[in-house]
Amino acid sequence: MEAAKVLSHSKVVPFGFSIVSNNVFLRPFNKQFHADLLTNSNQPHPRPKRSSFQLNCSHGNSFSSLIRPTRKRADLLPFPRCSISNEASTDSSDPVLKYFKNLSFDSIKATVLQLTPIDIVKLTGILSVITTATKWTINMLFNPFFWMYFSWTWIFWPWLVAIVLAVYGLYCFRKHMLGEANIFEQCAIVTSVFTWLTLVPPAYFSGYLEGWPFVFFVVYHYFFFFNVSVRKRLYGDYYARRHDPKWDVNLPMWSRLLFSAGIMVGHWLAAFEGPAPHLIQGGWSNIGIWALIIATLLLHYNATLYLAKYSENVVVPISVVQYGPYRWLRHPIYSSTTLLFVTYCLALRAPLSLLFIVAVCLLYYKQKADMEEALMVESFGPRYTKYASRVKYKFIPFIY
Repeated sequence: MEAAKVLSHSKVVPFGFSIVSNNVFLRPFNKQFHADLLTNSNQPHPRPKRSSFQLNCSHGNSFSSLIRPTRKRADLLPFPRCSISNEASTDSSDPVLKYFKNLSFDSIKATVLQLTPIDIVKLTGILSVITTATKWTINMLFNPFFWMYFSWTWIFWPWLVAIVLAVYGLYCFRKHMLGEANIFEQCAIVTSVFTWLTLVPPAYFSGYLEGWPFVFFVVYHYFFFFNVSVRKRLYGDYYARRHDPKWDVNLPMWSRLLFSAGIMVGHWLAAFEGPAPHLIQGGWSNIGIWALIIATLLLHYNATLYLAKYSENVVVPISVVQYGPYRWLRHPIYSSTTLLFVTYCLALRAPLSLLFIVAVCLLYYKQKADMEEALMVESFGPRYTKYASRVKYKFIPFIY
């Protein structure tokens, strides 16, 4: 006797559904549930029917009116809702299959006849670029020298990656100036800048990278994202808040550009002045560099955290901060930034570049600190004046 069988999939357990001689069989995996269908009492020997239908199931209690166990248990899965139709659906919901199903020689011919010469030139250019890129990629992957770029101790510098990253960073910076950059694009700006500060210069003069450039590439990211982590700690997210624009103290654009150029030149001079990375001694001779790195990170984090605690929206101060690093320096954030650049030059054994970067930082940060202190005196009056007379040093303890 033939039976009508349907495979029904619930969201949790699939089961088989079959009808044989007015008997219903539910077979989840290797288990079986049996139920009798109601038949007309006037027919003593009803003839088994061959049934064919489509079963659409979803969770609910509608199916329980047809088959309901006599005993309820709390651990049973909810019964599926079923709807029965005599017509099977033949339409596919996959758009790719629909496209190829409707594809024919006549449609291709009609599309080709509609192409203009400009369209043909565009398609030819696209195919040429794809072919060239594919050929170049295959040749590079099968070139044994490509796999020699990486090893456990050094890396030959991939200039193509650096250039592409710089171009993408400039594109993201343009969007940032228009206020359209998202978080990923802002991170791309920072990463591209730090790449050309810490990795590209020593790679250019040495031909490969090893040791300290990689360390400072990570440290620079960690250092300059402290303000973001402070926002997360105070407010639960990473987004800047609206604040009074008068506290956005900035020097003229030409001054900021000169400062940025000076920092970039200082890092390239350090890579040029210092020895090749493999000639820099390791081991205990670098314990002082690690100590300076830790001190720089702690100084910057504590200064940012204390300033944010006594500020509104992390930017607008509500009091004169006299705790943490502000007990010894009036501008510890600028001091920590300068100390970070100094540590980089010391790690690369470049004392002349160190002096150059210190001079650039002091010239720029002195102007910015004077503008901030004038604004603090205007806002807090004698309280800040008293604090400035007690804490005499701006950037360097016992020196300046």
